[in-house]
Amino acid sequence: MPLKIAILASGSGTNAQAMMDKAAAGILDVDIRLVLSNRPGAGVLERARKAGVPRAVLDHTAFADRAAHEAAMVEKLRESEAEIIVLAGYMRLLTPLFLGAFPGRVLNLHPALLPSFPGTHGGADALAYGVKLSGCSVHFVEEKMDGGPLIIQAAVPVIAGEALESLMRRIHAMEHRIYPQALQWLAQGRIRVEGRQVYLAPAPGETVRPDGDWFVWPPLERGF
Repeated sequence: MPLKIAILASGSGTNAQAMMDKAAAGILDVDIRLVLSNRPGAGVLERARKAGVPRAVLDHTAFADRAAHEAAMVEKLRESEAEIIVLAGYMRLLTPLFLGAFPGRVLNLHPALLPSFPGTHGGADALAYGVKLSGCSVHFVEEKMDGGPLIIQAAVPVIAGEALESLMRRIHAMEHRIYPQALQWLAQGRIRVEGRQVYLAPAPGETVRPDGDWFVWPPLERGF
């Protein structure tokens, strides 16, 4: 059975689009039950409409406080019967109220190589620091911001003095590959978490090991 997921997004939805495209192509074994946004004009909603994916808006400004907004989100997500909640450019911090409703079932993507450069400006902070490698990380969400166990990371080179937009294009290209890959491993039941360690079981007949000079670990599989 496909893995039932719900996507939370606040913006244009390019990562959501990558998931919808791979699901439509039969590469990603997920059933996207809902795309939920906190912004009525978010581009991700139009992407969901075009893909025939259910969508909904819960405008956070229409609620008395964060707790009321998150309670409404939890209700909507439970109605969708999603097994995994996927944050894809969702620009609001989630509180223990929300995370407690879906323990160990919320994923996030961060545009830097965690634990370095957490926060909302990971790519810009890495560039300003002068690192030679930056990238992106998919991780489980815990109460500490950008602090949950890591599932997969991809590294990209940083060119001294380049514009942030140039670096972010390379990072986004890898985001669109590693996030669906992480979801596919979950769909296949191959992910196991022990403390901070996330273990990936090999695909049948294969082993999980480096194959040359990988910039992605664990390595991407066919189609991703």
